[in-house]
Amino acid sequence: MEAGVKTRKASKTAPRTPPMYKVLLLNDDYTPMDFVVEVLMRYFRKSEPEAVRIMLQVHHAGVGVAGVYPFEIAETKVQQVVQAARREGHPLQCTLEPE
Repeated sequence: MEAGVKTRKASKTAPRTPPMYKVLLLNDDYTPMDFVVEVLMRYFRKSEPEAVRIMLQVHHAGVGVAGVYPFEIAETKVQQVVQAARREGHPLQCTLEPE
């Protein structure tokens, strides 16, 4: 009589990463550049040189990526930026799109 060892195949499911979303800042003719830099530093934790670079991209190209996050975080950041802009009386637009 032969004794055997049963082996069971482990299911190999790769950990799923959540879909990522780009948070975009849109250019307008009224929001001060300094305010955009402040927003990038405060809400997106950018260094001042990085914030200035992104602000200039927004200014020259019309749009700039502030950061890439899972949906819930991206949505929260959009709301924070829009609320801060409205409190200060600026029309800055912030949106998100899938990466």
